[in-house]
Amino acid sequence: MSSQREIKRVTVPQLVACKGQRKIVALTAHNYSTARIIDAYVDFVLIGDSTAMVAYGLPDTLTITVEQLGQHTAAVVRATQHACVVADMPFGSYQESSAQAFRSAAYLIGKGASAVKLEGGVVMAQTVRYLVDRGIPVMAHLGLMPQYVNTMGGYLAQGRSPEAAARILAEAQALEQAGAFAIVLEGVAEAVGETITAALAIPTIGIGASVKCDGQILVTEDMLGLSGARVPKFVKRYANLEEIMRSSVQRYADEVRASQFPEPQHCFGVKHT
Repeated sequence: MSSQREIKRVTVPQLVACKGQRKIVALTAHNYSTARIIDAYVDFVLIGDSTAMVAYGLPDTLTITVEQLGQHTAAVVRATQHACVVADMPFGSYQESSAQAFRSAAYLIGKGASAVKLEGGVVMAQTVRYLVDRGIPVMAHLGLMPQYVNTMGGYLAQGRSPEAAARILAEAQALEQAGAFAIVLEGVAEAVGETITAALAIPTIGIGASVKCDGQILVTEDMLGLSGARVPKFVKRYANLEEIMRSSVQRYADEVRASQFPEPQHCFGVKHT
């Protein structure tokens, strides 16, 4: 019997139980190395459709496929022991019908995810209920919804008028009633984030919403300074890894060209028998 304490993965019910008790911490990951590092510090890891942009250099999140995200999900699951793993449902993988949504969600669950996330308000409530009734936990996403970038006219803050704020609140309540276990609120007016958090019995996860949300999430590449010069207003950069990487690669290149690397301690000698 191992003397090491078994590490138990955070479950969906445990995330829900955080409501009103403690803040939920979340970050994105799309590869083994990143997920391995952040695992011990977060409650859940999201394999976001932002993978399209940060891993593939695409201009938006609209063209990544469920099969691609499935492979990233499997890598993140292999890297983690503690964090709950939530996988995004990419654009076009669930909007057609509830049956299509179930097939896509079941595929991601089969890759090891504990839950899926989808975007949309009242129009998605029936799909949320369909998935939950069939054993798939669903995290919803309201406010600035990147998959709706074309209908919204860009990446614009939401809920800044009384009418818009009331609509987002109504949609959040509909999704809660449909069975969503949590709701991501992205790019909404601060007061809207506070109001929705107070009105719901399920956790809200803010990303450009409010410090009063039950938890927070950021794209890991954004907060570590790996996304270039332009990032959303709501991003706080905790490091500048791009600068560190550039400096390290420059040193390596200089040493190779100057025949300073590899040094003796990096080389293998001949064994004498």
